[in-house]
Amino acid sequence: SVRPGQILRLRLRMTSTAPQMKISRPLSTATLIVAILATAGGLQAQAAARPLGTLREQATLQQRWLEERMNAVLPALMRKHGVRFWVVPMREYAEDPVFSSLVSPTTFAARRRTIYVFHDRGPGKGVERLALGGTSQGGVFEAVRSTKPASGPAGGHVQAQAELWGDEQWQVLKRVIEERNPDSIAVNISTITAFSDGLTAGEYEGMRRALGAPWVDRIRPAGELPLELIATRLPAEVPTFERMNRIAWEIIEEAFSNRVITPGATRTSDVVWWMRQRLNALGLDTWFQPSVEVQRRGATAAQLGDDPVIQRGDVLHCDFGVTALRLNTDTQHMGYVLREGETEAPDGLRRALATSNRLQDIVVAELQPGRTGNEVLRASLARMRAEGISGTVYSHPVGMHGHGAGPLIGLWDYQEGVPGRGDAKVLPNMWVSIELQATTPVPEWGGQRVSSAQEEDVIIDAADKVRWAVGRQEKFHLVK
Repeated sequence: SVRPGQILRLRLRMTSTAPQMKISRPLSTATLIVAILATAGGLQAQAAARPLGTLREQATLQQRWLEERMNAVLPALMRKHGVRFWVVPMREYAEDPVFSSLVSPTTFAARRRTIYVFHDRGPGKGVERLALGGTSQGGVFEAVRSTKPASGPAGGHVQAQAELWGDEQWQVLKRVIEERNPDSIAVNISTITAFSDGLTAGEYEGMRRALGAPWVDRIRPAGELPLELIATRLPAEVPTFERMNRIAWEIIEEAFSNRVITPGATRTSDVVWWMRQRLNALGLDTWFQPSVEVQRRGATAAQLGDDPVIQRGDVLHCDFGVTALRLNTDTQHMGYVLREGETEAPDGLRRALATSNRLQDIVVAELQPGRTGNEVLRASLARMRAEGISGTVYSHPVGMHGHGAGPLIGLWDYQEGVPGRGDAKVLPNMWVSIELQATTPVPEWGGQRVSSAQEEDVIIDAADKVRWAVGRQEKFHLVK
């Protein structure tokens, strides 16, 4: 239906906007209605093609997230970890892993060299944020520039100040440190996790040479501060993350259907590239190449080969992720290609899926903030074995990175625990991919063991409550 007000607004717009639009006679109401419907259809198609909004809309949202992160999350984490002075230097194309958590969505790389300095001035005074090189990131940092004029015009006829360059940057850092006299200087060095180990050897050496005594003796590892800054998610980010997970589900559901798969003709690689292309058409990306695998009665993986033709009776599995707004999802689902006369997967296969669902329940119940990843793994595997489930658990945080900052809860080939990275703790306001598999004998396949590998993202909120970002797969996707 079209309201009279819509007709009036469109009539005014069509008769008063583009000069090249010649209207020789008044438009009829019927013509206007057709135009309105065409416009509405175009807007709907545009919205479908941009499920997370335009790039400009996304950037506006990301900038708000950055400001909230810098104003609320960063000060709390610095005080939690006892860091009063934190220095994060990096050069273009050798960015620290924490870089994307510190900068605006329109910043893709460090500017020549950028040195970010964070100084906790004490209760009630807030954290001072300096960018020695680079920009203010939309007003988030105080940008420090050189005192000498540029040798040429900057984008016009105005003579601009030069940017900090080379040794001058280290001397500015030294002056900043001398003026603030910190007891210690935290930098991102770690032998355990890459998320806290972003300071390159060259930058570390340049910093040490420039600072000298007594400051070089005050340099300390920042510990888990950078890791937790990357890992901590904002409540404001949750609706976008939920929508991204729904998009992942929608793409998988279509991929594992007759709209994409023709049994006896379609190869697994065809489905993989359809998924990639579908993401591209939506203006989205992924952080890894999707995969599609087949399990078939009476056939081993070696017999199936790397790119089998999908046949009726096959069990399908995919691993798929969506990337947008610097966030990532991670999803694994199961599908089944119906044989002639079937309307459901065989009972044995459905029991296999239900068994992996039960293992999901166990891991989610054990996923408690304050526990290490290794503690969650041990407790989950103990309950799994007590219930007679044969399976493996290899879950991980997700968010700014697909394999995100925080505790590893097993690896597929390390079920006894993961030294170092498995000792990190589960946090409130963290997102985790519950990734696992359960292997179950299927009577209809002569007792052949079938692996039901599933992965779904969960959200841990500030109150330590764990919930699915969208839900979890409890029925096979069916190809008819």
